[in-house]
Amino acid sequence: MKRTIVDRLKTWKDACGRKPLLLQGARQVGKTFILKEFGANCFVKVHYVNFEEMSRFVPVFSGDLSPTGIIRDFSLMLGNPIDRRADLLILDEIQQCPRALTSLKYFAEEMPELAVCTAGSLLGVHLGESSFPVGKVDELHMFPLTFDEFLMAGGNPLLQESFAGIGELAPLSPALHQKLWDEFKLYLVTGGLPEVVAAFMTKREDPYAAFQEARGIQTRLVSEYIADMAKHCGKQNAMHLERLWRNVPAQIGRDPGGAAQKFVFKDVLPGIKGYERMAGVIDWLEAAGLVIRLPIANCGQLPFSAYTKDNAFKLFVFDVGILGALSRLPAKAVLDYDFGTYKGYYAENFVAQTFRAGNRTNLACWREGAAEVEFVTDVDGAVVPVEVKSGWVTQAKSLKSFADKYKPAFSAVFSGRNAGSDRHLARHYYPLYLASKFPLDVLS
Repeated sequence: MKRTIVDRLKTWKDACGRKPLLLQGARQVGKTFILKEFGANCFVKVHYVNFEEMSRFVPVFSGDLSPTGIIRDFSLMLGNPIDRRADLLILDEIQQCPRALTSLKYFAEEMPELAVCTAGSLLGVHLGESSFPVGKVDELHMFPLTFDEFLMAGGNPLLQESFAGIGELAPLSPALHQKLWDEFKLYLVTGGLPEVVAAFMTKREDPYAAFQEARGIQTRLVSEYIADMAKHCGKQNAMHLERLWRNVPAQIGRDPGGAAQKFVFKDVLPGIKGYERMAGVIDWLEAAGLVIRLPIANCGQLPFSAYTKDNAFKLFVFDVGILGALSRLPAKAVLDYDFGTYKGYYAENFVAQTFRAGNRTNLACWREGAAEVEFVTDVDGAVVPVEVKSGWVTQAKSLKSFADKYKPAFSAVFSGRNAGSDRHLARHYYPLYLASKFPLDVLS
């Protein structure tokens, strides 16, 4: 399964002044697989240590953190010498051995010629500042497959190449638009977790069986994420985490229009009210990569952080497929694109997930009075509002309110309609499936 992060890993490998790499991401997004594949294709040998499964390696870090001694002991225990200039050392589930993370400082300073990649799923939950080698590691974040990568896994190279070749904002042929829209709806069901996508693709000729298989895996993964909560933070806290996580999609029905709303704390956790008492639970879910927090800004100017409050935000699920499993939405409802108040939230969740995977981190929701625009972001230092519509109607009163007040260079609408632009309104129209390509140059 091809992942675009491989190109960034190759760039890291060849970089001057390379430091040990820390690859972070939620469980099950494919970190281990991609590091092993990268190592097999780009290095002479790969040496793999998983601190969760191979706990015998943890005592290696109990004393001196000299890289020379660590590599000597690893070579003896693995039964293979480690070539500092030709091999890759992978340290997986590094959160289980905080001193191994600390040792990366010394690998960066004393043994920079050795390529060291580390991976962890719950680093933000487990490790304190004292364990983290600030300034001594390169960091990458890995997310579920994007729609682009879903197409690459789909076995239709012509469609994938056609999508990859879209470089300007101009109407697509009706046939291409319809085919990409059909694939987009499939993606809304499967999401981007590699195990789910792989299972779906092996059976996609029989859609019913494929979707049943996908939803079965998603349901199991939800149970595994909840088991992680219990394992790492105790039974009582895990109950709070699970209840709040499941409440993220449950809040969708509060808005008849289907748009994501400000997260409301009332009645989420019995006996616990207000953001202050829930902040730790929300922080844990965010640190584990299971939710995406989008701050709500009351002004459409930069920096967004100056116009937000800690207790005013939206929450999204990190993967639209897991959103479907948590919501218990039948695959047919998603494929028919007929799922009531959830439809708008699905569209927003998809865009939030896609922007996050594309490292578009300077992101907020804008709300002033009765007007609200789903996303505001910066493009080349200027604020651009992005409205999200789940269907084909693209009238946007709030977008007009934003444009009248803040005069952005352009605004964007993501919806089900074909690509295009309105020069008079300075408005760009994107089909939802092109979210990863935003912003595109407008065809002159």
